[in-house]
Amino acid sequence: MKKEIIVTDQAPKAIGPYSQGVKAGGFLFLSGAIALDPASGEIVKGGIVAEAEQVMKNIGALLQAAGVGFGDVVKTVIYLADMGDFATVNGIYGRFFEAAAPARVTVEVKGLPRGALVEIEVTALCG
Repeated sequence: MKKEIIVTDQAPKAIGPYSQGVKAGGFLFLSGAIALDPASGEIVKGGIVAEAEQVMKNIGALLQAAGVGFGDVVKTVIYLADMGDFATVNGIYGRFFEAAAPARVTVEVKGLPRGALVEIEVTALCG
């Protein structure tokens, strides 16, 4: 089985030894996305609403770079620094899935990279 590394400058560069995304075996695996601005490399300001919006934009850019879209997403994992942000993130997240939503797990964690409030990991189908 062959794997293909997905890279785009429309999403933040990896901040460690990992790829933005990897295609393998008919699937696309995206690394966890936090609310980094692709141009500055800094966390966007504005709290959980701004962060959730930026995370979903970053995911969209990576999906597009891989030739797929939100409709191809089959599983996500949402990591929250505070489960009290669940409803806010859920509302923003839900706008990006027009058809059947993917399977999902949401967990509260002690901390996220760069002090982020939310991180989302994605698995999608790709042809």
